[in-house]
Amino acid sequence: MRVIRMAVIALAVVATPVFAAGKLVVEHAWIRTAPPSALMLAGYATLRNDGDAPLTIKGADSADFADVQLHQSFQENGVEHMRPTGNIEIAPGKSVDFAPGGKHFMLIRPKRELAAGAKVKIRISTTAGEGAAADFVVADNAP
Repeated sequence: MRVIRMAVIALAVVATPVFAAGKLVVEHAWIRTAPPSALMLAGYATLRNDGDAPLTIKGADSADFADVQLHQSFQENGVEHMRPTGNIEIAPGKSVDFAPGGKHFMLIRPKRELAAGAKVKIRISTTAGEGAAADFVVADNAP
């Protein structure tokens, strides 16, 4: 009987599927200081995939803003423009920088005054449903 039980346990361990998954890590998260009356702010961070499968960023949200969107700044014919990024895929072991002049979190209609030193929780969502939340610190310059 003991041999059968051990065989069943061994078979369960061997037959257990192993799933690859992305794991989102948020680093160096900050929001550029803006005047108190500003209706839009910009947030920046490095998003890293510490998992063993690709992950796809699909959006972000925060209780401190009416809306959070993923945007990309670019120049065209000498004029600076912005557009939504759409989904952003991050390969295993790779990072994507959200930095001034490039990708950024467009933080729309803050619900409270955000002076230098304030912290804001932003949740970044993935298509797999896990994502990550991070504290973004309001500052004049990158940390």
